[in-house]
Amino acid sequence: MQLGVHRPERYDSVAVALHWLLAVALIAQVALGFYLQEIPHNTPPRGWWVNLHKSTGLVLLALILVRIGWRLAHRPPPLPAVLSAAQRRLAAWGHVLLYAVMLALPLTGYVASNFSKWGVKFFNVIELPPWGPPDKQVYDLFNGAHQALAIAFTLLIVVHVVAAVRHLALRDGVFARMWPRSTARRVRAPDTA
Repeated sequence: MQLGVHRPERYDSVAVALHWLLAVALIAQVALGFYLQEIPHNTPPRGWWVNLHKSTGLVLLALILVRIGWRLAHRPPPLPAVLSAAQRRLAAWGHVLLYAVMLALPLTGYVASNFSKWGVKFFNVIELPPWGPPDKQVYDLFNGAHQALAIAFTLLIVVHVVAAVRHLALRDGVFARMWPRSTARRVRAPDTA
């Protein structure tokens, strides 16, 4: 008699797809943000690239909200038993920080845009006029926070990737939980009489 089937300790396919889609898109978005610092102010190319960055940020915010909603509605698989309590706490806090910064980055950028005279030209086509008055102090506050968060996010990404590579090298099952190709196999419980 079969007692049951053990499910692989993996995230579901939607969570995996959202993770990798956002990972690639957010890294590209951060790189574009840093690239913007190289484009001279008050030039047509800068306006085009800045609006692309703002537009992509709004789309990413929507995807981040979808990902957070999915995560809240779908419990993640448990961490492998080989991880210590300290490692579990670090993983939990690391994910909380990643989610918090992923939310705060587009929000601070969007708010800053609404206290400038330009607002957002969505994908350089649709004008989204600012809902706030031009206010340099408010703009500088939110834009400064946006830039500081970009640096913090870059550091968090580096830590996250280093931890993932470490888990891959240790073959402790953590990396395989989020890898797109399933390396886990269904394991049947032993038959008993």
